Amino acid sequence: MRWGGGRRSGNIEDRRGMSGGAVGGLGAGGVVLALIGYFVFGIDPSTTLNAVNAVSPGQQQEAGEIGQPKDEGGKFVDVVSTSVDDVWTQVFQSKGERYQPPAGVVLYDQATGTGCGTGQAAMGPFYCPSDQKVYLDLSFWNELETKFGAQGEAARAYVIAHEIGHHVQHLTGQTERAERMGARGAESGSVRLELQADCFAGVWAARASQVSGGAVSLDPRDIEDGLRAASAVGDDTLQEQTQGRVAPDSFTHGTSAQRMRWFKAGVSAADPAACDTFKAAQL
Repeated sequence: MRWGGGRRSGNIEDRRGMSGGAVGGLGAGGVVLALIGYFVFGIDPSTTLNAVNAVSPGQQQEAGEIGQPKDEGGKFVDVVSTSVDDVWTQVFQSKGERYQPPAGVVLYDQATGTGCGTGQAAMGPFYCPSDQKVYLDLSFWNELETKFGAQGEAARAYVIAHEIGHHVQHLTGQTERAERMGARGAESGSVRLELQADCFAGVWAARASQVSGGAVSLDPRDIEDGLRAASAVGDDTLQEQTQGRVAPDSFTHGTSAQRMRWFKAGVSAADPAACDTFKAAQL
């Protein structure tokens, strides 16, 4: 994947090295609930944290350093997230609309306060609609490779593009659309929302080179890395790994095959209009 010469917006909030474990109110019970929801049932951590936070409100952590990170990992996140935002800026402009980027991409270690409660690294990357920020502990890249078998920078970029895809959904009302359809089940609003975010990630992958003037680009092998990442985090795959059986009634993200199919649909069409999973007769 080519990205070294890509533009950097500096929309990064770096909390690495800051103490995050003692932030406000969710407590151990809320964190455990979120972790169980993610690893056993595949529930989006932000959904679980919002539910717990309604009972025991948390506090926002003090802001970290905002700007352009100097380390390689931070630079990568800055370039890729900027590229994703640039693509969505162009998409919105083509419709006569204005795109508002996320309030920030937060890099943190182990735990941090969010608008959705206390986030922990074990939850994986997530988007919090309450504060419109993406949260990422870079140790997840190791998990992505060793636990999920998804290697390469393009697999990491897919994750970032997927999470910013959730921000696009928040801006366009798709999140509320999903909530009205229900949170669990093979045809649920949650599954449709996640598959649409996968498709949005594919749209970014298809448009990145043109929008960046070639500074950020993915070749066919990179697309395959992205597909492997999408496959690795399918509900059926995760459930088989964690509980030894597949329970479609508890799906929240879609199967590995579905996640690959919708990511590929975004790449092929390069158009978010092809990503309306809510109207799709077959997911």
